[in-house]
Amino acid sequence: MKKIEIPSVEALPEAARQFAAEMGDNTVFAFYGDMGAGKTTFINALCEVLGVDTAETASPTFALINEYRSETTAELIYHFDFYRVESLEEALELGIEDYFDSGAVCLIEWPERIAAALPNDTVSVKITVNDDDSRTLTISE
Repeated sequence: MKKIEIPSVEALPEAARQFAAEMGDNTVFAFYGDMGAGKTTFINALCEVLGVDTAETASPTFALINEYRSETTAELIYHFDFYRVESLEEALELGIEDYFDSGAVCLIEWPERIAAALPNDTVSVKITVNDDDSRTLTISE
């Protein structure tokens, strides 16, 4: 288990760089946290570190899936937001297993809604809001 502290919004780029350095060969990352914990904000910072033009990044709350391409590595990155998914079957109809098996980086918000479909090697990332409004990322494989 690895922890990354994010004391302020200004510290996000450094936290995202630390996270990217820990990604290794893993491709599926499940981000857990309460509403407003900063899942989308952190994922946007991470995408920027991975070479995505942040003008392209936004929460896929209504689209469910956004596709980005790194300008530095040409790597595909999928950003999922399953908050509005009504059932696992709905997510499966979107072909999520194909995305997870594609080898592309998959960053998932509200993964608890599709837990049964997550690959065994999914990396769990819990974002906790601390009493001083800082954030702690707890990463476990």
